[in-house]
Amino acid sequence: MTSTLTTTPAPPGGRTTAAAPRGRTRLLSLPEARWALAALVLFLAALPLYLLGAPAWLWGPLFAAVYVTGGWEPGWEGCKALKDRTLDVDLLMVVAALGAAAVGQVLDGALLIVIFATSGALEAVATARTADSVRGLLDLAPATATRLLPGGGEETVPAAELAVGDTVLVRPGERVGADGTVVTGESEVDQATITGEPLPAAKQPGDEVFAGTVNGTGALTVRVARDPSETVIARIVRMVEEASETKAPTQLFIEKVEQRYSVGMVIATLAVFAVPLAFGDDLRSALLRAMTFMIVASPCAVVLSTMPPLLSAIANAGRHGVLAKSAVVMERLGQIDTVALDKTGTLTEGTPHLTDLRPLPGSGLTGDGLLALAAAAEHPSEHPLARAVVDAARERGLPLAAASGFASAPGRGVSATVGGRTVQVGSPGRLLSDGAGQARAAAGELEDAGRTAVVVLRDGVPVGVLGITDRLRPDAAATVAALTELTGRPPVLLTGDNERAAGRLAAEVGITDVRAGLLPQDKAATVQAWERQGRRVLVVGDGVNDAPALAAAHCGVAMGEAGSDLALETADAVVVRDELATVPAVVRLSRTARRLVVQNLAIAGVFIAVLVAWDLIGTLPLPLGVAGHEGSTVIVGLNGLRLLRETAWRNTPAGGAR
Repeated sequence: MTSTLTTTPAPPGGRTTAAAPRGRTRLLSLPEARWALAALVLFLAALPLYLLGAPAWLWGPLFAAVYVTGGWEPGWEGCKALKDRTLDVDLLMVVAALGAAAVGQVLDGALLIVIFATSGALEAVATARTADSVRGLLDLAPATATRLLPGGGEETVPAAELAVGDTVLVRPGERVGADGTVVTGESEVDQATITGEPLPAAKQPGDEVFAGTVNGTGALTVRVARDPSETVIARIVRMVEEASETKAPTQLFIEKVEQRYSVGMVIATLAVFAVPLAFGDDLRSALLRAMTFMIVASPCAVVLSTMPPLLSAIANAGRHGVLAKSAVVMERLGQIDTVALDKTGTLTEGTPHLTDLRPLPGSGLTGDGLLALAAAAEHPSEHPLARAVVDAARERGLPLAAASGFASAPGRGVSATVGGRTVQVGSPGRLLSDGAGQARAAAGELEDAGRTAVVVLRDGVPVGVLGITDRLRPDAAATVAALTELTGRPPVLLTGDNERAAGRLAAEVGITDVRAGLLPQDKAATVQAWERQGRRVLVVGDGVNDAPALAAAHCGVAMGEAGSDLALETADAVVVRDELATVPAVVRLSRTARRLVVQNLAIAGVFIAVLVAWDLIGTLPLPLGVAGHEGSTVIVGLNGLRLLRETAWRNTPAGGAR
């Protein structure tokens, strides 16, 4: 009895074109559920007739119909497996039921079929619920979009038919139809489904928007930047679907053992039948004992022990913005004992922000005056530090004077004429002369504090220094503490940044082991050295320079929002919403899933051992054997599906076996 997560194939473009959102799978929409219900109804109709002693021609056809409706599908699948020289336990169950009927235990055989069909239906429903969680992501993207025509008109087209370069209109309250860039209009867009931001994000020309996010009160025109099959939503769905199709090492081991076990079980069943018969037992009693043995020794519950917990964990993590690319990854996440974190874009937000304003004595400038002067000169620049200065001025509502004669020199800075005076903004090492003692001192203080210093000159005279830094993520310290508790050792910081800046940031979040100034190959070599020592390393990063380390690690996690395409492809899991705190949460979830797998295997093993011993030593009634066997299958299935609940993400314990 196996579990396979299936999803409805998406049309070209990677998304559905259905107009209405899909809800949870209806119980009777599954053929397994319909056949099981039919078998149960027929069984309940035949049971009173049989117990009241009615003629066999009344209850006989009803029981026969039970065998057909409840047993034809697993029997057919078992025969197809047998054709491929594979012994399917489903076929063994059908054979056992027919064997019971052959020795006159028609009621017991029918009961086995009904319970077996019911457990199969429950398994199908559970798998469908997991698939619903995956397919629900598709409903985030709208089925249609309003495409603007070159002549000024518009047309409604399926979102899957949009092409890169198309311009679409997003009206107030509509979902954005494609990943792209705002061309005109201003609005606020609710991006919680993609980024996890609790508040709508302001959007204006030049800003990026994502398919499936909800527009606010303004109208936007958006130029499509990605093919519909490559949108963030489409990639999320594809990655989760691919994850659901893989099997963890534990599952592969169980399936490998299952074939040998099943063959051994058939041989043992023949022995259980032949030995008592050779010692004078009657045919009916020997055959009934053998059929009971075949049922209770069947490894259905063992086979079902592994994948439901892992698939449920994948689906739950996906709902919370963490995409594990396979069941192997979900199992490995719980095995890690060492964590290595990148700095920029992982522990920090990856975007420079202005933190300090230092107008120099004699400049005649206030902090706001210094900022307005620098922002006016930097306004035409696309450099990240220039954007930080301009954004800070906008946040303070400072008016920016018009600049002319803008020039940019890589590694040096920018210059422009503002208010008739020449303003230069750039590197202290390149712009300051030997006599600029005050400016050098101010820049040195900022650099000692882990800031990037930017000096401002007016007509060649230093007037102030700006401090810019990449802000620490709000959840960085809590994440480091949680990972320390999970692994028993603090995470290590692996960064290409200078040691002074890295050390200061590490101290803020509680990291004591800092490896700074590393090239990509250095990061990978460090991880490989740990792996050779027997450690199981989790690397969390976002950039191209992190990709070698992500590939070398036991498990690699990429920060999705700012992550490079190479990092996203190389990593085993992706934090889509860019919430660092989800990393320890998914590790805890994985460990819970692994504990449930162990629990399930123990439950299945105990049931099989007790029932087999009872049948061999004593006399185990066939109905009781059926109930025990199928009951254990249902128990392990439902136990694994506990991880689909919302509380499984919030309430996974902080510790756990490592």
